[in-house]
Amino acid sequence: MQRVLSTYRYVNQPLGAALLAEISQAGIASIEIFCSPRHFNYREPQAVRELADALGEYHLELHSLHSPTERDLSPGRESGVPVSISDTERIRRLDAVDEVKRTLEVAERIPFHFLVQHIGHGRQAADPRKLDAAFSSLEHLCIFAKARGVTIALENTPSELGAPASLQHFITDTHLHDLRLCFDIGHAHIEEGVEVSFDIMRERVATTHIHDNHGEKDEHLLPYEGAINWDAGLAAIATAPELVAIVLELKAQSNGGPTLEQVRATFDKLEENFEAKRGRTSRS
Repeated sequence: MQRVLSTYRYVNQPLGAALLAEISQAGIASIEIFCSPRHFNYREPQAVRELADALGEYHLELHSLHSPTERDLSPGRESGVPVSISDTERIRRLDAVDEVKRTLEVAERIPFHFLVQHIGHGRQAADPRKLDAAFSSLEHLCIFAKARGVTIALENTPSELGAPASLQHFITDTHLHDLRLCFDIGHAHIEEGVEVSFDIMRERVATTHIHDNHGEKDEHLLPYEGAINWDAGLAAIATAPELVAIVLELKAQSNGGPTLEQVRATFDKLEENFEAKRGRTSRS
């Protein structure tokens, strides 16, 4: 099982060498970086160079980037200006596409496999106008990403627009077959359910977001701290046509956790459970 830690846990602080050193010392070899300018200024060449140096020094692989969802997020504010590739206002949509392109350009200095992308912002209906806007955006972005060795993986989100079935129909209808999917187990738990959602997405899943909640809010808890049935969830993921990375996407909690020791212990527990499920799948 490939262990990947999303830096979303630390999104409210700069992604510096000291933090990367701590992650490496915890036995984690791969990361996904959440692209928020205060956390990682992907637009700044110097910041990209410093990240490349630190990743090399601490022997960390960059598995993926999470595309920015907001801009101008400042301390003390819970939200900023949305970055949405499905915006029906052309100027805002083109601005969002430009922002995503800046993240993809990181691959010219630091290779990574996937860009995790939301198709919309917030709880939006599957409006045909938004889907047309997303198609215009992704038709261009897929070419831009492919030229840099990156695959765009659309993430299921708690909305009609970002629902598993909507994402599958979108790829089928647009013939954008270079697109893959990121299975977010926490979002699935809030919406259609984990097993049903994964079954819809299975054939195109390339990576994951793993976290827990109690079925109502997107809490991004450590696995086994919420209400997800992890035996059933990991059994579903084990049926993917290809082995996918287990990417822990956690949120900083009010008690200061989770710590990297807790993260490592959770990875150990997930791996033991997941490998047991994969063994049963291979024998069936």
